[in-house]
Amino acid sequence: MSKTRKVKGVGWDISAIGNAVWGGAKLADVLELIGIPKSSQITPSGGKHVEFVSIDKCKEENGGPYKASIPMSQATNPEADVLLAYEMNGEPLNRDHGYPLRVIVPGVIGARSVKWLDSINILAEECQGFFMQRDYKMFPPSVNWDNINWSTRKPQMDFPVQSAICSLEDVNVVKPGKVTIKGYAVSGGGRGIERVDVSIDGGKTWVEAFRFQKAGIPYVSDDISSDKWAWVLFEAEADIPESAEIVAKAVDAAANVQPENVEVIWNLRGILNTSWHRVHVRVGHSSL
Repeated sequence: MSKTRKVKGVGWDISAIGNAVWGGAKLADVLELIGIPKSSQITPSGGKHVEFVSIDKCKEENGGPYKASIPMSQATNPEADVLLAYEMNGEPLNRDHGYPLRVIVPGVIGARSVKWLDSINILAEECQGFFMQRDYKMFPPSVNWDNINWSTRKPQMDFPVQSAICSLEDVNVVKPGKVTIKGYAVSGGGRGIERVDVSIDGGKTWVEAFRFQKAGIPYVSDDISSDKWAWVLFEAEADIPESAEIVAKAVDAAANVQPENVEVIWNLRGILNTSWHRVHVRVGHSSL
């Protein structure tokens, strides 16, 4: 986004995402044990939000703990699969990923999946911490640091549909002929991936990629065997006769499509760049 106009934020590049198998206790079950029924929207005492507080201290909280919250309706919904996780990929959590206990809020930006969990609070209002109220909010392109009013926007929760090409990097040199284009697509809120389109001419013409979560088995977005929280892998073959701009764009089950250009979604904080992923490759001809 800084190529369009300078932003303030962490300098992520493409593919700032991971996909793991988490093990733990469902938050909805834990809350039920303390008397908050499943599918609750509000507690008898007026609690509408569940706040997670970390052991981790940060300067943005003036030395206080990192914290975030989610709505009570999400926390108590068994289908939302919010976890108090103590395992990752079949092993105990390691220190970097939040040992001994962290929250996993699937389908939601990672800033709400609090690591090194210290305590859980039931609140009438959403968490007032820095990273809920003064960061990770999506503003329109008209807002700058001189006219920003943080209170006019909700904290970002679900993330938009996105995809990335992973088998090729910008300015790769490839042989002429068939090239395999591979990558991932994912959408927030548990929405499946309905389609991934791939282009080798910068978006003028498209082919539909093969989608899968398990090798060789076609993915169907609303099938019971599909994992609604996991990424979907895609693969397509194309003839690259000359230097090319390869593009990928995904469409989710609600027909949300990635925007073509970053300019239209520019925001001063530099978050949620889900514009088409473009990779430029050059064909190298071997000489005899």
